[in-house]
Amino acid sequence: MIATTFHITLATCASLFLLFDFYDTSTAMFRTGYQRGTTAFASPPASSSWMRRLTTKGSAATATSAFTHVGRRPSWGLLSAAFLVSSSHRVVSATNPSTGFCSSSANKHPLPPFIPAQTCLAAHAPGGADGVSVAPAPTSASLEAVSSPTEKKTLQPKYRSSYRQPDYWIRHTDLLFQIVPDPDPEAPAGATVTYVTSTLTVERNVDGGPSPGIPNLELDGEELTLMEIKVNGQPLPWDGSAFLLTAESDLLVLGKTIEAASAGKGDFTLQTRVLIRPESNFELSGFYKSGSAYCSQCEAEGFRRITYYLDRPDVMARFRVRIEAEKAKLPLLLSNGNKMATGELDGGRHFAEWEDPFPKPSYLFAVVAGDLGSIVDSYKTMSGRDVRLEIFSEHENVDKLEHAMTSLKKSMRWDEEVYGLEYDLDVYNIVAVNDFNMGAMENKGLNVFNTAFVLAKPETATDTDYERIEGVIAHEYFHNWSGNRVTCQDWFQLTLKEGLTVFRDQQFSADMGSAAVKRIEDVRVLRARQFAEDSGPRAHAIRPESYMKMDNFYTSTVYEKGAEVIRMYHTLLGAAGFRKGMDLYFARHDGSAVTCDDFRAAMANANGKDFSQFERWYLQAGTPVVTAKGAYDAALKRYSLTLSQHTAGTVGQPSKLPFHIPVRVGLLGKDGRELVPSTVLELKEASQTFEFENVEGGTPVPSLLRGFSAPVRLKVEQSDEDLAFLMAHDTDSFNRWEASQKLASQAILAATEALAGGGTPAPLAPTTVDAFRAVLKAGLDDTGVDRSLLAYALSLPDELTLLGEMDVMRPVALHEGREHVKKSLAAALKPEFMDVYQALDKDVPYLVTPQEIGRRRMKNVCLSYLCTEKDAGAVALASSAFQRATCMTDSIAALACLASLPGPEKDEALEIFYTNAKGDPLVLNKWFSIQALADLPDTIDRVHALTRHPDFSMKNPNRFRALIGAFANSNLARFHAEDGRGYVLVADMVLAVDKLNPQVAARLAGAFSLWRKFENTRRNMMKAQLDRLMAVGDGLSRDTFEIVSQSLLSA
Repeated sequence: MIATTFHITLATCASLFLLFDFYDTSTAMFRTGYQRGTTAFASPPASSSWMRRLTTKGSAATATSAFTHVGRRPSWGLLSAAFLVSSSHRVVSATNPSTGFCSSSANKHPLPPFIPAQTCLAAHAPGGADGVSVAPAPTSASLEAVSSPTEKKTLQPKYRSSYRQPDYWIRHTDLLFQIVPDPDPEAPAGATVTYVTSTLTVERNVDGGPSPGIPNLELDGEELTLMEIKVNGQPLPWDGSAFLLTAESDLLVLGKTIEAASAGKGDFTLQTRVLIRPESNFELSGFYKSGSAYCSQCEAEGFRRITYYLDRPDVMARFRVRIEAEKAKLPLLLSNGNKMATGELDGGRHFAEWEDPFPKPSYLFAVVAGDLGSIVDSYKTMSGRDVRLEIFSEHENVDKLEHAMTSLKKSMRWDEEVYGLEYDLDVYNIVAVNDFNMGAMENKGLNVFNTAFVLAKPETATDTDYERIEGVIAHEYFHNWSGNRVTCQDWFQLTLKEGLTVFRDQQFSADMGSAAVKRIEDVRVLRARQFAEDSGPRAHAIRPESYMKMDNFYTSTVYEKGAEVIRMYHTLLGAAGFRKGMDLYFARHDGSAVTCDDFRAAMANANGKDFSQFERWYLQAGTPVVTAKGAYDAALKRYSLTLSQHTAGTVGQPSKLPFHIPVRVGLLGKDGRELVPSTVLELKEASQTFEFENVEGGTPVPSLLRGFSAPVRLKVEQSDEDLAFLMAHDTDSFNRWEASQKLASQAILAATEALAGGGTPAPLAPTTVDAFRAVLKAGLDDTGVDRSLLAYALSLPDELTLLGEMDVMRPVALHEGREHVKKSLAAALKPEFMDVYQALDKDVPYLVTPQEIGRRRMKNVCLSYLCTEKDAGAVALASSAFQRATCMTDSIAALACLASLPGPEKDEALEIFYTNAKGDPLVLNKWFSIQALADLPDTIDRVHALTRHPDFSMKNPNRFRALIGAFANSNLARFHAEDGRGYVLVADMVLAVDKLNPQVAARLAGAFSLWRKFENTRRNMMKAQLDRLMAVGDGLSRDTFEIVSQSLLSA
């Protein structure tokens, strides 16, 4: 799964793109109570306590509003407890004496009508009672009887060390989805509810089950209204003797019930029927409605919002699914696996049946129903099988799907060629939806994607969008093996599938374009995001030891750092050795739920290598600091390199053991020749010295940590001259870029220190200016130069990364220091910037090729430098660029510059951009982000105003991230403004969105997590907002509570 985050980046301040990270980030849950219309309900009075027990976490009104229109009534006293449970038709009916109506559904009534209460018993089928047997109606007392008296659990950590296998396995899962009109006569026109009937083949775990005898079976459930329950086809009594609903809303089937039904063996079938309301599921977890379509999102724990289940990744079952719906409104019915049957039903309804032949955990389940358009293609696997490929979207977006289809076919071919892994089903479907918490989800055979990672055409998508879509399409496809065929034993092992698959998609993208550019992009994300996590109160190893809400552990550490750990295996073993380890891993564990230790063992066993110390990357949090010091013995022609490592303590881990760190190095002569080619040194001790013999030509210049061979901070004394030399001569492309970043960082941090102390920054050193001049000169070379690489070399380090280099964070001074360096370079090199800009500003057809992307990228970097003075010339240049733009890449680059410039041209351009968007959600997201990122004194006022804009919605995660997330996490100078208004605004937004989507709220609350590292004034203001959030108490979601409480309590 690809997770999304709030960090929005202006690539080189010229090309706007949403930087969706891979940590899934990833499922939201909230406890707000069922809401209909404009009325939100609290818990009913004690007299209705039995009704509360029928509902699940925080949804007191769900059961009643499912069958009566209590949601529109002022009094709970109107509801009667006359419930009718039909064993043959699986119906619950509730009578409301104020209306004299009840609701009823039957197999012959696919659209349950409202019928008079007095005829309810006889009306379950069109001709009267029709021989229907009706189970005894549960009374108020019997409903109370099935409710466990256990108090609701408080939010407690789960620990990796506490893992145990379940007492039962589910081997087969049959699901029936019936999407029907809402039976409430006062429901909005077109409103629906969904009945889900599950039939589970349950088997006692006789090998690893921890409990003796025939234990209770506890199934996870959330926001479900239970209507019926059967064991081996027999209805269970509602008197508390056979099953209970716990205070946590789970379903407890008592051991004595199972023992009686299974003759003491513990094997049986369990059938439940529940009602769910997708249209009021705003946390977008489970089954919900997005636009005109219904879709699901089950990772990590969303399946329990669809039906009662053992909702954990080590329970793997074969699924068969039947979906029934009104054909005119929902002609498309999809689920996992292969389509087995379709057909017509009475009343204009139809059905589709799907079967997945491969066992899978519940988090990989998916279902979609809607009226969508699509494009179709096919792919022939390496064994000659034909696979039907289809990508779905809203009809008006079908013309934006071709790039995603091309990316999918490239991914399938690459995985066969590089890893020998072939697709295993007859169909591969992708559905793009606008309302999605994550980036995308790898459900077996039916991927569900955020539209931001599928839709693209030159008029609406930037170069970065195109590149990201290709990478995310690949990521989800690669999960078919690294995540689906072999999955996680428990959620502590999340990096097993995500870190590995991120590494695989990084490899793929590197092979599709420039490997050096891709490596730079990945390291930029890691340093800006993951390094900050490692230094904050929620620092954790890539395999966490505990969590409260799994939603909060779709982090950059699990994803990006996890990928770096996989990359280190590859570095230490080489491509061939890594492939041997992968082959053994899949051969051993295909069809299983396993652990990170199993992967490490496969790598070790396949190559005869000891990876015992390497486990520390899975056990210890924090970013190691590697210090390098060299010495040259001219007489012996020997160069000695001493490497030492130290990792600062983190919460719960005050001291660290040495890591196993691969450090790739090379040595350069003073003339630029490579004296020692790339060599991998294995640093395992606190300090080690490595010697290089026969080094000619005097003291060499070391090129250290080539390709960023390990996720560490490197400390080495390098002068401006050393760095300029490496920029010009290093044979490692990554390290040439790295030298430019260090050269700029030293200048920016020196300027920041001067400004923070009330002084004036020193002029830029001539060495720095000359080094950047050389990069610009190279940009005029048309003989195959990688201009994307040059563009990144010209781009200054981002402020998030630079903040991490400061002992005391001073974001405003840092912003001013960075602007000083950028303006100084722009002034010193204005003719060169203009020459390159004009040379690359060509009116040519838009092509998505590395060469053309590099041309546009470098051109727009030059434009951003030329606009730094914010004078009339800058306004004229940016306005001209905006007016002449023929693709979204150039349009958004020019608009980003204009947005931070004075004068009416800015507002005119924003109005034109908005009008040209024509309501396209993804284009409007860019429009919101541009304004949130503007470097202007009134930016916070503009953001406030935009929260009231008709096109802004807190219910859509993309739109919320585009505005509020961009402001909080990427406009540091304005978020951290001295008056504290930025903090108040973001805390206000956390509280507002927490009522709808706690996952989004929790991620936003993370903007305050590093408060202890700031200078006193800002530290106190940030803490005040955390205290304010904490004071909400039980009104705060569990997701957000975990983030806020850990931020406050951790030292």
